[in-house]
Amino acid sequence: MTSDGIREYLWKNAQKDKRILYLAGGCFWGVEGYFKRIPGVLETRTGYANGLTENPTYQEVIGGSGHAETVKIVYNENVIHLEELILHFLRIIDPYSVNRQGNDVGVQYRSGVFYPDETQRQRALAVIQQYETQQRRKTAIEVTPLAGFYDAEDYHQDYLDKNPYGYCHISLRTAAEPLIPYKIHKDGSPDALRLRIGDLAYNVTQNSSTERAFSSIYDNFYERGIYVDIVGGEPLFSSDAKYKSGSGWPSFTRPITADALEYVVDESYGMQRIEVRSRQSGSHLGHVFDDGPRESGSLRYCINGAALRFIPYDAMEREGYGAYRIFVK
Repeated sequence: MTSDGIREYLWKNAQKDKRILYLAGGCFWGVEGYFKRIPGVLETRTGYANGLTENPTYQEVIGGSGHAETVKIVYNENVIHLEELILHFLRIIDPYSVNRQGNDVGVQYRSGVFYPDETQRQRALAVIQQYETQQRRKTAIEVTPLAGFYDAEDYHQDYLDKNPYGYCHISLRTAAEPLIPYKIHKDGSPDALRLRIGDLAYNVTQNSSTERAFSSIYDNFYERGIYVDIVGGEPLFSSDAKYKSGSGWPSFTRPITADALEYVVDESYGMQRIEVRSRQSGSHLGHVFDDGPRESGSLRYCINGAALRFIPYDAMEREGYGAYRIFVK
């Protein structure tokens, strides 16, 4: 089974915390096609939102009803953060364009986040404002309350599934690319790596060894920040997801982003377990089990502390992890 297949199996059986987000990003065929490919997204519907009339038809929308082509996204908050969905959204739109995306022009193609509650507004704005600060430029994205959503006609639903060569202003392949690209550290040789990280971390990450239970400094460590791969430096877990499992190893309910880890079937020692590795460095981290807290998705990422390096929240910007601050509350 592939890593994506294992991940899909794990999260399909994880406890669900269903949430809904409404995104307008130009032609809804492509926006829906993209988000259907994102782990943690459970359902999508194309429709029309925030216009002047009720139950509009497509012809009425293009005729000036004021609605935006919008995708209703039902997702599992235990698997993917709202913040991740907004980052995906920013990746596939031109955030500075007014009433236009790609070749499509008109008020119905404006970009927007239409929120059903105040918490969503605050979380979405935090991501957009961080993006604007990084880019040093204001976006043209509407962040406004949802004022009516009406399903589009049946032929607009799952359009690119039914018409795989149909029009799409978005490259759907980008859905499989890392959400936040990170250039990992590379050592010149195995000996150089061992010298830098030490024998224990080397044996854990490179030879799939396991540290002794209750031996890690991170076992009962709960400071605010993120945990990164000691080998390549790529972000793995947020302190928000860390909890006391009593297992003797640092435990987390979820990775920092849905695409952060690789999953491998491990049949060593006469058992069948799911091993987790860092996506870019390929470091062995530990295993994931289904006996975690139900309210957080039921998963327990049991991780060797020797495979981790902790970055305090206040040092994240300085150490090049500023983009991940939105994942630490």
